[in-house]
Amino acid sequence: MFEVKKLGVILSPTKNDFESRAVLNPGVYQEGETVHLFYRATDRKHISTIGYAKLEGPTNVVERKIEPVIVPEEDYERMGTEDPRITKIDDTFYMTYVAHDGKNAVTAYASGKDLFKLKKHGVITPDISYDEAASLFRDEKLKDRYFMFESYYEEGAGKDVLLWDKDVFFFPRKIKGQYALLQRILPDIQIAYFKSFKSLQKRSFWEKYLSDLDSKVVLENKFWFESRNIGGGAPPIETDDGWLLIYHAVEELNKQRVYHAGAALMDINDPTKLIGRLDHPLFSPKEEWEVSGEVGHVVFPTGTAIFGEDLYIYYGAADEHIAVAQVRLKDLLSELKNPKNNQ
Repeated sequence: MFEVKKLGVILSPTKNDFESRAVLNPGVYQEGETVHLFYRATDRKHISTIGYAKLEGPTNVVERKIEPVIVPEEDYERMGTEDPRITKIDDTFYMTYVAHDGKNAVTAYASGKDLFKLKKHGVITPDISYDEAASLFRDEKLKDRYFMFESYYEEGAGKDVLLWDKDVFFFPRKIKGQYALLQRILPDIQIAYFKSFKSLQKRSFWEKYLSDLDSKVVLENKFWFESRNIGGGAPPIETDDGWLLIYHAVEELNKQRVYHAGAALMDINDPTKLIGRLDHPLFSPKEEWEVSGEVGHVVFPTGTAIFGEDLYIYYGAADEHIAVAQVRLKDLLSELKNPKNNQ
């Protein structure tokens, strides 16, 4: 068995305008004993930007910018740059983030050799409406909930609303000679392989991909705490046992949605092959700072760091604070390899 220790809140909103409402869902890059946090910050008008803080060790904040480091500049992100994730592939940093224009939530990315001088490259998720995507889904072996989410977003935003494609991030190295990413087209987590980043901005790439989406599913929502949907959390961690994925899961109740953290272990050469998966949450909203906030009952993991034998998981708490949880890495991997977790 393993134990998850919650170490509490490390970042909260401040009096600075850009982060006066909430701070949450950080992208994380570890550099030795230093942890770089690029986090979503929201102001009183609900506009999201990306702020920055530096940690020495897993929890000690030693620097925090008083202005955002990434802000909305393009029309497709005018209402916010949200939920960054960071991966380094070879010598280049890649940051994905949700771009919101007030109607559509899509994913864009920025990259560069210098973590603090990233260049935006635009949207990389399908420029395809839910209505168009559903016509591609109909010939596939997809469950009804894919079409339920089509109706849900079209009812709220109109027939032309784009496919909501969030929680997108890259694997830290190529797999079988190709780049790879995980994404969340509701209600599951899917994988996509690609030869160049430019291919992600081609409509033809995504039309072909969506017409065979059922074969791209890595994890389906399956257990009680995943009743609404699941989605990516932190970028995959390469271990000797496989790719460790910390993800989020949404339990749908009449009174509220409850966001939990989950864990799965995927084959190192073929992440669609599951080695093991917890049939219970890795951790759930129990503490006051997780239950009460901008959106209550939320733990939303988005980044990790490793110090010694311990894995530190950075997460948004109640969509208002950033907190940290700790677990012994080998114990978690051992539990995921337990045959009972690969049913």
